[in-house]
Amino acid sequence: MDAIAAAAPMKTYSAGELLYAPAQPSEVLFILKKGRVRIFRVSAEGRALTTAIITPGTVFGEMVLLGQRMYDNFAEALDDVTVCVMSRADVHRFLLSDARIAARITEILGRHLTDLEQRLSDSVFKTVPRRIATTLMTLATETRPHVLGGRGPQIALTHQQIAALAGTSRETTTKVLHDLADQELIRLARGHITVLDTERLKDQAG
Repeated sequence: MDAIAAAAPMKTYSAGELLYAPAQPSEVLFILKKGRVRIFRVSAEGRALTTAIITPGTVFGEMVLLGQRMYDNFAEALDDVTVCVMSRADVHRFLLSDARIAARITEILGRHLTDLEQRLSDSVFKTVPRRIATTLMTLATETRPHVLGGRGPQIALTHQQIAALAGTSRETTTKVLHDLADQELIRLARGHITVLDTERLKDQAG
């Protein structure tokens, strides 16, 4: 990563900025260094569906060479983010020339596919409350515990963003989150959720 950072351009985006849109014509690959990125698509009716929340160390973007496609997805910065931006030539020079990095990219893309298959299965077989609990568990496992003033991982997403991940409405999500808070599985605060009991939340997720 240090070698790539020294040679390939690094770019910063503010929270709410788009890194990628379907109309973007050229191939570009991003390696997320700092912050979080939301991958989402918009229906013909204007409804947004979040397909992934990307954390540092993840590869994403449009690069046919790697089998990496964005299709009709947008990429939006959830926080202030820093990404390494790579062209096709950069990918050839820095990634595919190193067997360790190529293997790591294969692993990341394979994990993306597994995650999508799991979410498709959840959307078919799980109730909405279980989908929301599953979403919280997934986000909690990607988050380091909040040491000051919290007993467990803190999820810095709004109810609307969690609803988009779980494939339901914000109103339904808010109701389910309040139910989970009443059971003392989570604690709600403005802009974030603290997971208090991961084992019981896992049971709720089925």
